[in-house]
Amino acid sequence: MSRIGYKVINVPEKVTVTKTGDSVTVKGPKGELTREFNPLITITQKDNVISFERADHGKKSRELHGTARANLANMVEGVSNGFTKKLQLVGVGYRAQLQGKKLILNVGYSNPVEMETPEGLSLEVPSNTEINVSGISKQAVGEFAAVIRSVRAPEPYKGKGIRYVDEYVRRKEGKTGK
Repeated sequence: MSRIGYKVINVPEKVTVTKTGDSVTVKGPKGELTREFNPLITITQKDNVISFERADHGKKSRELHGTARANLANMVEGVSNGFTKKLQLVGVGYRAQLQGKKLILNVGYSNPVEMETPEGLSLEVPSNTEINVSGISKQAVGEFAAVIRSVRAPEPYKGKGIRYVDEYVRRKEGKTGK
C-alpha cells in the first residue's frame, strides 16, 4: 500500500496554486507549470496545505493517488527552486561545448553530435567534460539529460561515455580476466 498519496504538500510563500477543473497551475519565482490530473483524485487546498483523496479503493485510483501527489510536489519544487542534472564525459578526447542554444558533443564519432536545447531548459558547460541541464520541470530536465546520455552511454569495460555525476558504472574484466 502506498502512503505517499496521504502526505500533504506545504506550499511556500512565493508560490501560488490554482485549480480549475482537472488542471492545476503552479506559479512561482522561477516560472509557471500547468498539468492535467485524473478526476479520480480530489485535490483540496486549505491555506498553504494541499491534500489528496481518492474516489474509491480501486486499483486505478490507488495507482494514481501517490503519482498525483508526487507530480504536484515536483511542480511546487520546480517553480520555487528548480531542478538540475549534472553529466560528465569520461574518455580521451571527449568534450562538450555550447554555441548559443546548441550543444556540440565530441564523443568518439567521426562527426560531432549537435543537439538543440529544448524550450524551457537551460544548459551550462562549466568545463569541457561537464554538462549541467536545469529547468523548472523535473520531467523535461530528466528526459533531456537522458537524451544527452544516450548519445554515448557508459560502457562497462573502460568506463568511457557520458554518465550522470553520481552514477556508478559496474566494470567488467576483459577477455584476459580469469
